[in-house]
Amino acid sequence: MRKLTLVVLAAAATMALSYSFTSRDAGAGKRERFTALFNGKNLEGWDYYLVKPDVKMKDVWSVQDGILVCKGEPLGYLHTKKKYTTDFVLVVEWRWAPGTKPGNSGVLLRVNGEPTGVPRSQEAQLRSGNAGDLYGFHGMKIDGDPARRSTGTSGVVGELVRVERMKSVENEPGEWNRYVIIAEDGRLTATVNGQIVNSAFDCDLVAGPIALQSEGGEIHFRRVDLTSFGE
Repeated sequence: MRKLTLVVLAAAATMALSYSFTSRDAGAGKRERFTALFNGKNLEGWDYYLVKPDVKMKDVWSVQDGILVCKGEPLGYLHTKKKYTTDFVLVVEWRWAPGTKPGNSGVLLRVNGEPTGVPRSQEAQLRSGNAGDLYGFHGMKIDGDPARRSTGTSGVVGELVRVERMKSVENEPGEWNRYVIIAEDGRLTATVNGQIVNSAFDCDLVAGPIALQSEGGEIHFRRVDLTSFGE
């Protein structure tokens, strides 16, 4: 099976994390597919769920001057119509709305099960000050360094596992940040602003959409790109 080598990871962290990754093993039968999940024009390819069914998609998410704007209320998520489970590299660029108090959000991976305010999924955290934390919600399996791993139960996310980031490298609220999330063979590697900040392993491989949370605080996205690898 094709491996994302340490050379690729180092390049991801030090070369401004360019928006496509080249397969290093063409003979392994893997095909690379690049997709701009957010096209900068509209929300084609996306659907949504909100805990308040009377609230429309356009009332929470909109595209303004090439930027995807999420108002942050009510609780819910914008998700791709397509499901992903194989190896992939996801690039997300975000900022908290300039001049406002930063809040909470997250990049959800492999969303599955019944739709809820926070669905069964794995999360790369976007809460201001905590970007780089990795979670498994509603019993979704994820593991990591025991010194940074914790578990708990919440009425919103059920049984959860958290793997805390090794360090915080976010820019000041209102400035743009870049996430690179590498999923490979049951592992997740999170890179923020060019630095590897977390890694998890033994992650459940379940087919599901990729989602962006509405969870309090206006947040902006200017890039959501996916390079997937499959047979």
